[in-house]
This record gives sequence, structure tokens and C-alpha cells, in this order.
Amino acid sequence: MTRDAGEPGRIRTWLRRDGGQLSVEFTGMVPIILVTLVLLWQAVLVGYTFTLASGAADEGVRKAVAAGAWDMQSKCEAAVYERLPSAWDETVEIGECGSPGDDMVKVNIRLRAPVLFPGFASLPIPVTATAGAAAEGK
Repeated sequence: MTRDAGEPGRIRTWLRRDGGQLSVEFTGMVPIILVTLVLLWQAVLVGYTFTLASGAADEGVRKAVAAGAWDMQSKCEAAVYERLPSAWDETVEIGECGSPGDDMVKVNIRLRAPVLFPGFASLPIPVTATAGAAAEGK
């Protein structure tokens, strides 16, 4: 068996002909990959907002229970704002934050998840968290 002298040349020609295909596939896939990464990042931010809301509600109810009946509301709100990062301060809505007459102290918090990065814009869907604890001294 002898090799044809033109065989390596045919292979090189074939490889050069397919060289543009990689560029076309790469150009077509880059936007799909970027959109997928953005959607995954947004899902992470929404999950992080749920975690922040839950932690802030727990901290608020803990401080409200420990504060007693006189300054329950102010201690609760201060604890919520202290627990949240500053980028979420503009989006927080504190509903019920302790009721001195009840046996149960409850805290309701509503946050808005940011779009792409904190401080830019917020999604219209609120993230809510509620925490409760038994009032001390009752």
C-alpha cells in the first residue's frame, strides 16, 4: 500500500473548509450562555433575598421580645435594619412588629429582590417573611 502524495493536502483543505463552522457555532451560543448565566444569577439573588428577609424577621422578633412592652416597636425596627445590607434598606417594608398586649410577638417583613445587582432596580414580586415568639414575662 502506498500513500497518495495528495492525501495530506486534501485533509488540510477539509480542515480549512470547516474552520468557519466553529466561529458560527460560537457566535450563536454566546448569547444563549450569557442569558442562562443571567437567569441563574437572578435566581441566586431572589434566594438570597428570601434568606435576608427570614434572618431579619428572626432578629427583629428576638429583639422585640427582649425589649419588653415599652420600646418593642423601635427595637424591632432597628434590629431589622441592622440585619439587612444597606442595598435592601430602600425596599424593606415592616408590617407588624410586635404587639405588647398579646402573648405572641410577631414580625412581618416584605422585601423586594433586586434585578441583577443590589441597589439597581427591584422585581415587582415581594418576598415576605414572618417570625414569631412567645412574649416574655406573660
